[in-house]
Amino acid sequence: MRFQQKLFTEMYPYKATLILTVAFILFLPALLCAQITDKKSIVAKGAKVEKLGEGYSFTEGPAADSEGNVYFTDQPNDKILRWSASTGEISTFSDKTGRSNGLYFDAKGNLIAAADEKNQLWSFDKSGNPTVLVSDYEGNLLNGPNDLWIAPDGGMYITDPLYKRDYWTRNPQMQQDGQHLYYLSPDRSRMQRVDESLQQPNGIVGTPDGKKLYVADIGAGKTYVYDIMKDGTPTNKTLFAPMGSDGMTIDNQGNIYLTGKGVTVFNKAGEQIAHIPIDENWTANVTFGGKDRKTLFITAMDSVYGLQMKVKGGR
Repeated sequence: MRFQQKLFTEMYPYKATLILTVAFILFLPALLCAQITDKKSIVAKGAKVEKLGEGYSFTEGPAADSEGNVYFTDQPNDKILRWSASTGEISTFSDKTGRSNGLYFDAKGNLIAAADEKNQLWSFDKSGNPTVLVSDYEGNLLNGPNDLWIAPDGGMYITDPLYKRDYWTRNPQMQQDGQHLYYLSPDRSRMQRVDESLQQPNGIVGTPDGKKLYVADIGAGKTYVYDIMKDGTPTNKTLFAPMGSDGMTIDNQGNIYLTGKGVTVFNKAGEQIAHIPIDENWTANVTFGGKDRKTLFITAMDSVYGLQMKVKGGR
């Protein structure tokens, strides 16, 4: 091969130079896009994105349990799967999930799921047995709960956008009068709307101290931050980042991880400090898992990925 390249270069020096130059220009953007940008050294030295599993239809909703095992959904196939923090193996936790999307563990170890097949919120015990927590709001179905975050006191924040789904047997029209943010009280007796101004709320996460809430308005292409009052009400809505997000997480330094085209990381001040490209058309969601909570676990299309970090999950 080297002899052929040398011969080609000697016979056609100008053409060879031109071809090599054009090839470099064409492929340079792809090479640059494939690199992790990390201004604050939050990624472990020498770490690369690794594929942890593949062969799914659309992965979503990763959530880590107390041991660092990560549960995630394959929504079109109605499955919740479990990635083992100790072995790296992936197994099925449940194959009757109400087509769950976003997931989050409560303080008792129950897995709370946005089960949008019937626009409900479910709770799975450790054996995978489900219980319906929320079936409606003021007598009407929700649009389709998408993602959720549970505060330290047990209060639950739920995004309820409208996405038309082929598996709906009923007419996929708006069930509520808009796409809103909801709050479920810690004793789960009171459900209320807490923001009616969002276009299409989606990803959501809060700080470990329960003082701030981040909500992505994917319809508006923006992410907002709120202060959380003592009664759980979010207030002082402020623009945090000029991009929306399908899912999000937070690390122990307070950095916020947004998804879509790879994973984009912002610090507390809303300044972009890192970007992690993923070789998929869409990155749906992200969380921290592993025994030390330093594995950034990423769901993207038909696969799931991992990246070793210096920082660890915020909770």
